[in-house]
Amino acid sequence: QVQLVESGGGLVQAGGSLRVSCAASGSTLTTYAMGWFRQAPGKERVFVAIISGSGGSTYYADSVKGRFTISRDNAKRTAYLQMNSLKPEDTAVYYCAAGPYRGSAYYTPADFHSWGQGTQVTVSS
Repeated sequence: QVQLVESGGGLVQAGGSLRVSCAASGSTLTTYAMGWFRQAPGKERVFVAIISGSGGSTYYADSVKGRFTISRDNAKRTAYLQMNSLKPEDTAVYYCAAGPYRGSAYYTPADFHSWGQGTQVTVSS
């Protein structure tokens, strides 16, 4: 297993940007793909983006394509989610997770074996 800790959330106005980070420890990060999920109040936790273990492949949910960019720095044992052109509907707790990379599959939380505690992102209108 790998231990994950998110950081970088905060309050931003619509149209603004934030970058959230996910620091890993306890295992070899390159063994796993890293995914980002989000959960808004009263809603289910949903897939946002994923990056393969090497960083060579990525896949995004339609709702964030063209606005969000997932990346990773395995030397620093950290994954990132750069969020641009933020909208109020992006408001959620953002979680990083470790699991398998399956390309353009339908990802659910159950596909991932390790999770961080989440970081709050609030987008005001």
